[in-house]
Amino acid sequence: MRRLQDPCPQPDDPGDNTSAASGRLPAELNRFVGREYELAEVAGLLEESRLVTVAGVAGVGKTRCVTRVAALVEKRYCDGVRLAELSTVHHPELLEHALIDALGLTDHTSRPPRATLIEHLSGRRMLLVIDGFEHLVDGCADLVRELLRRAPELQVLTAGRCPLRVDGERTFPLAPMSDEDAVELFTERARAVRPGWAPSPGEQAASLELCRRLDGIPLALELAAGRLRALSVDQVLLRLDDRFRLLTGGRRGAPPRHQTLRTAIGWSHELCTPEQRLLWARLSVFAGQFDLEAAEYICGGVDLPAESVLDVLDELLAQSVVEREDGATGTRYRLLDTVREYGAEWLAATGDAQRLRRRHRDWFLGLATWCELDWFSPRQAEVAARIDSELPNLRRAMECSMESPDEVHLAQYLAGTLWFYWAGCGRLSEGRHWLDHVLEEPSPHDAARLKVLWVLGYVAVLQGDAVGAISALQECREEAERSGDATALAYAVHRTGCLAIVTDDMPRAEELLRDALGRYREIGELNSNVLMAQVELAMAVAFLGDLDAAAVICDEVREICEDHGERWALAYALYVLAFAALQRGRPARARQMLGECLTIGRTFNDLLGTVLSLELLALVTAVEGDAGEAAVLQGAAERIWPSVGLQLFGSVHYGRPRVECEQQARRELGNAAYEEGLRAGRRLDPDAAVDRALAGGGASEARGRGGVPAAGESGGTRRPAASRMSGRGGPERW
Repeated sequence: MRRLQDPCPQPDDPGDNTSAASGRLPAELNRFVGREYELAEVAGLLEESRLVTVAGVAGVGKTRCVTRVAALVEKRYCDGVRLAELSTVHHPELLEHALIDALGLTDHTSRPPRATLIEHLSGRRMLLVIDGFEHLVDGCADLVRELLRRAPELQVLTAGRCPLRVDGERTFPLAPMSDEDAVELFTERARAVRPGWAPSPGEQAASLELCRRLDGIPLALELAAGRLRALSVDQVLLRLDDRFRLLTGGRRGAPPRHQTLRTAIGWSHELCTPEQRLLWARLSVFAGQFDLEAAEYICGGVDLPAESVLDVLDELLAQSVVEREDGATGTRYRLLDTVREYGAEWLAATGDAQRLRRRHRDWFLGLATWCELDWFSPRQAEVAARIDSELPNLRRAMECSMESPDEVHLAQYLAGTLWFYWAGCGRLSEGRHWLDHVLEEPSPHDAARLKVLWVLGYVAVLQGDAVGAISALQECREEAERSGDATALAYAVHRTGCLAIVTDDMPRAEELLRDALGRYREIGELNSNVLMAQVELAMAVAFLGDLDAAAVICDEVREICEDHGERWALAYALYVLAFAALQRGRPARARQMLGECLTIGRTFNDLLGTVLSLELLALVTAVEGDAGEAAVLQGAAERIWPSVGLQLFGSVHYGRPRVECEQQARRELGNAAYEEGLRAGRRLDPDAAVDRALAGGGASEARGRGGVPAAGESGGTRRPAASRMSGRGGPERW
């Protein structure tokens, strides 16, 4: 912690009659936990600015934080530190009197109290801590501004939901506690009511879940810890659905607004204007993050025009009701769960909850539609990031539609529209859940249901579930033929061909995929699915031994991908080309292509593409002469497969690189060394495994002789240097 080093002059008023108790920092009655980073940052800001405000949501620990900082830096101030608690002051004209009391002054003259304050502070080096000023923010800002101007050695540290917005003010937004600090605080406070409590491993896991459910808000954690007098941690968790009823019975002597979680949040609510309360309530329909456009569309309306949402949202940000988060998808906002639940109660009381939920659902139906169209474009990575950030809202939209039999088709539409996310962004398991779920309710075999069926079949194929895949695809095909839905029929045929590949029926796969591509041409379909049909045809052809034909097909896919900015299907085309290159005795070229496959797979979190590429790269590595590194890559792939589905789909053809790699590596290393390499690989998480694969592992010298960049160079991510093969051909052309 940094300290002011210059000496302090002696007070120039030896007759100072400041009370020894008035305004002094309160003694800590229990141990201060965590917040080392925050304390250091606030203390540092006090070296840079004369006015620092710690802002945050109710119960986040602002008061405890500023008083702790004040105690840590007290020696900087010759005239000490004084604390003014304003939450009990209800009228602006009493502000000066409250500060006079905090400073322990007495003045029997008729002078204005502000003059008394200025005279007392003008020659002193002091830190004045002001807490709980939210309901008097304008008057407090005016007073602080004048005190700072007239008392040049004074510094002010404030704690509240919003900044004072005084010139020179530095604001530190106090976030909820980290998981580690939150668990430590909960455990510390729990031991106060259950002395000697030593949580078991199961209770430790439950405590972490409890802290996360309570958003890491210290007040909520302390109230929850108090419940351990009568309940176990698991029982507290079970009762969190009604957290406002559960988390009562605060400490004696705590400020009234901190006696229960409800009143802590309610204190903030009471200080909001009607427009702010209305937006707070309407924002509660969001799950997780949201952006301004969604807030304007969903929350705008009666009593709150869409064009005024930004201004009111900005006010809620200033009051720490809403939090801002900047990330890959730009500026976004969110309510802490506790704040959102309070707003949801108010929204329900208005009778407007159902309308807002449908409006929310409609917005995210439109978003998903746009994202599906934009998936086949240079904006693929942006689409993947956007759906990642909106997933909680998309889940809520599907849940909303499933509540009414008349709207089940909308849930089906949404689940089917997100096929690119389930299949392309590492969400096979969740996709399977939603696809199965939206089919549970009876509904007509319209376009939405048929799409869910072929998407379900596709996901089941990728999971290695042949029975589930054929059931969904057969139903889709039969109903599509009956209803004359040519689009659904083309997709059903396509995914049945995909199933034939992973079940090692290559002649059947080639027949079905050529049929599907012909159907796609007839209906004018061209998108990532169509390109994947071409790639899968190339894979079937390659497995049948015609490497030249497979390369021609994939080169054409690469050309289309370049024209449209498509990257996801490109990765699979490169995988097939790498397979062909290795079979032709060109491992260096195969390595380059697989490096790009892994880079693209990481962009989309496509675990299937990643694990297939790692398996093939392990064989490439063995062929290049580094059996030890090949074993490590094999182990890394083994760790990923359970997150995807049945390892290698049970396919002999897809499993051949793994088998050949194992045979060669065991032969060169021996069983013990090979198994050790596998164990080392299994310890790598997917990101670490991809990093290692792209860096080239430990065989840079051997691979360098083959024309591949050594470890640490960028060759693993460069565009493949393969020249285009001449020729076009086959019904798969476009």
